[in-house]
Amino acid sequence: MSAVTPAKPAEKRTEPWRQRLIRSLLYGRNVDRAAKARARVGLAMLAFGAVYALIGGRLVMFAIGADAHGARRAASQEVVATARPDIVDRNGAILATDVKASSLFGEPRRIIDKDEAIELLTATVPDLDEAEVRERLKTRKGFVWLKREITAKQQQDIHKLGIPGIGFLRENKRVYPTGNEVAHLIGLVNIDNQGIAGMENWLDNQGLADLHRAGFATDRLQKPIELSVDLRVEHALRDELLKAKEKYHTKAASGIVSNVKTGEIVAMVSLPDFDPNNPKEAHDPDRINRLTTGVYEMGSTFKAFTLAMALDSGKINLNTSWDARGNLHYGKFTIHDSHPLGRFINTKEVFTFSSNIGAARIALGQGVEAHKAFLAKMGQLTRLRTELPESAAPLIPRRWGELNTVTIAFGQGMSVAPLQAVMGINALVNGGYLIPPTFMKRSESEAAAMAKRVIRTETSDKMRFLMRLNAEIGTAKTADVKGYYVGGKTGTSEKVINGRYAKKRVLNSFTAIMPCDDPKYQILIMLDEPQAIPETKGFITSGWNAVPTGGKVIERIAPLLGVEPRFDLPPSERLILAASRTTQ
Repeated sequence: MSAVTPAKPAEKRTEPWRQRLIRSLLYGRNVDRAAKARARVGLAMLAFGAVYALIGGRLVMFAIGADAHGARRAASQEVVATARPDIVDRNGAILATDVKASSLFGEPRRIIDKDEAIELLTATVPDLDEAEVRERLKTRKGFVWLKREITAKQQQDIHKLGIPGIGFLRENKRVYPTGNEVAHLIGLVNIDNQGIAGMENWLDNQGLADLHRAGFATDRLQKPIELSVDLRVEHALRDELLKAKEKYHTKAASGIVSNVKTGEIVAMVSLPDFDPNNPKEAHDPDRINRLTTGVYEMGSTFKAFTLAMALDSGKINLNTSWDARGNLHYGKFTIHDSHPLGRFINTKEVFTFSSNIGAARIALGQGVEAHKAFLAKMGQLTRLRTELPESAAPLIPRRWGELNTVTIAFGQGMSVAPLQAVMGINALVNGGYLIPPTFMKRSESEAAAMAKRVIRTETSDKMRFLMRLNAEIGTAKTADVKGYYVGGKTGTSEKVINGRYAKKRVLNSFTAIMPCDDPKYQILIMLDEPQAIPETKGFITSGWNAVPTGGKVIERIAPLLGVEPRFDLPPSERLILAASRTTQ
């Protein structure tokens, strides 16, 4: 009986060895292929479920904020671009800085029920203007601002409403910790943190605006801007001016403290001022910076220029005599002195008795062209440019004749910005160098590099002597704070009302120098329309109000400025003139 060998299945007989190898590797041997198939189906279902879950999650994210992604990103970049550097005083005290504040925005295309959204928002934030919000949300824009700089509580209340299409962005908000103290100097910014006045505006013009547009003006890339102002001195000056404004019932009061050797403005106050944290106040036309934007007839303080011009020419000396026996008649005009002496007076007396007649005769002796040339050299005939964009051009005669020289000699008929006059007076007492004023920190060497000699050293010595003499025996006696060797010149200008000078409405000024033997600082005090009070015995001239105010300012700021008191100093004739090369 023969053995029978069973036949192999057809697929086994015909399957190539390569396929058998692959099948073995994929499924192994003796595997239940039905179970394997069920596992593969389950795995596929899990994979599809994960994919659909991912898609669903992304759809939810897009529903929440994807529509506004581009708008938010653009707004976010704008917020970063409006970061500004801190502004600090010369000692590092912060005058202006950025803080973060939330702003409310809407995405009109995503808001389902706009009427309901408007009703809820205006009920939550009462100061929202309903008509304005409605107008903005009724558009088809992707992004609109609804309210800038909302409070944290407002943000929380709005967030609880859960209105789709309403959101918040963090912005940089400019704040001024010192409030009114340095308002006119610092200036302010608009709602977009762009400078619109003062040093804030100057910052943008120095390239900050370009950095904003380029996206590089971030908090991390900006160093503080150091100003020349000393906040301590600023506070003392403002405090005394506020007291004077109230005491003498003035319309306005202003003052400057300047370093005569560097041109730095250490303090500047103009009252009434404003709080830059409340920009609406800045629009009040009565709150202008009277020291740079306003121009005024500076009165007898201009006699300092007249005498310096003549002394520098060498044509006169301190003892030259001038006829003040009677009024000076020029055409139909009559020049008179407030306190006529009725005799010949010398150059020193012209200054200490503030003689209009003497000043007019001195200017006439120099001539019209020499007078114009000297004032131009002293920077009084052109607009003064500083870091502050707010500045005014002087008002000078269109046709300058002898009569103009006569009146300008004692401070009438020509108007300049007070800061402009301060610059010129600095040159008269600092050795004869005209130095442009600045609100930025500047060293003496930096100032020397830009200084321009305008009068001789000997002339400057004589002017310092006259300033000190006026505090010893003249109209500035009430500002002679013991120990600080103060000098100064007073000015009382009748204001022009309806084309005529009004005797009862005056602008008073007092220019002080300390110490006169080696001047470091000039202080200008201005009081607009002071009223007579019992203490002034009915007088409204500068010696009764601006001068004592200047004395109080000096008493407070001298120690802050490091000016050490020195007592028992000899009179100006010996201490100042003896050090000069000539006494004539």
